[in-house]
Amino acid sequence: MADYAVVVMTAAARHCGGTRVSAGQLAEETGLPAPTVQKLVSRLSAAGLLRSTRGVGGGLRLARPPAAITLADIVEAVEGPIALTACIEEGRHDCTLEEACAVRPHWPVVSAALRGALAEVSLTQLAEQAR
Repeated sequence: MADYAVVVMTAAARHCGGTRVSAGQLAEETGLPAPTVQKLVSRLSAAGLLRSTRGVGGGLRLARPPAAITLADIVEAVEGPIALTACIEEGRHDCTLEEACAVRPHWPVVSAALRGALAEVSLTQLAEQAR
């Protein structure tokens, strides 16, 4: 879902500063199924990335300027915290290698590096490349 969320947010960014856009319009523009876009819009709105207004003249807008929204923000809005493995989550003990894993202590560093890299890519950059 993260890849679709990026596609939806990029489409919404192209409307930035213009009129509001509906979830249906975003679905049409992106070629994604309307139910998928509606689900993503709900998650992205809950995360504070999109702002929804009901009624006449309503629709969706970015909640912040596209330069202030990063790829990390979008991914975390739909997938949760960025991590390459679930074993670093507090209380998770479902890995059969947990007791003997020499890499486990390093996963937080790897995940932080990945999040940092994604945080360097702004929605503005993604929208410009999509044009």
